[in-house]
Amino acid sequence: MSNQPSSPASTNASPAPGPRLDHPVFAVVRSKFPSKRFRGTEFRGQSTLIVEAADAHEVLHFLRDDPRTSFVFLSDVFGIDYLNYPASGPSSPAALGRFAVVYNLISFDRDDRFFVKIHLNPSIPTDGIAEDPALYVDSVCDLWPGAEWPEREVFDMFGIRFRNHPDLRRILTWEEYPAHPLRKDYPLRGNGEREFYKILDRTSA
Repeated sequence: MSNQPSSPASTNASPAPGPRLDHPVFAVVRSKFPSKRFRGTEFRGQSTLIVEAADAHEVLHFLRDDPRTSFVFLSDVFGIDYLNYPASGPSSPAALGRFAVVYNLISFDRDDRFFVKIHLNPSIPTDGIAEDPALYVDSVCDLWPGAEWPEREVFDMFGIRFRNHPDLRRILTWEEYPAHPLRKDYPLRGNGEREFYKILDRTSA
């Protein structure tokens, strides 16, 4: 065995592999919608298709029904606020839009999970609950009835509204709640809402 000091591991390490955008669904979608604008990302083996908000319903409908994709199950719908997220380039999430709505799709036929993301930019200040015409996207309740409650949660927490939703009401906070609390410009301790809770005891509960 040699007594010579070994070289640092970093000198022999290969550069970290970049994202692999070889998920077959990307090619299927591009061939079906050649005139639409798409982006693709991959992280730890999970692929995401980024679509324009106006195209989302049509694309999601295709992903559900086409036998090459067959994403018949909607596992979740959730929101993201990229406020103060570092923008590393024109394709970074923060550069594409402050808010995002993400659809988590599953194909049981292929045991495949796939994400579809929409970016939205607010057109008015986001520190209140005023309805913003820029924060609208079409509901997918007609495609997956189970989207009803997740879309309500995204509305409640982020103030993103869903056109044609059958019952778009708050689901975690009360109707008069003065904010959308998962927006990152909402204080962690709130704006005093907790201090005004009515205290219930065993006799009044």
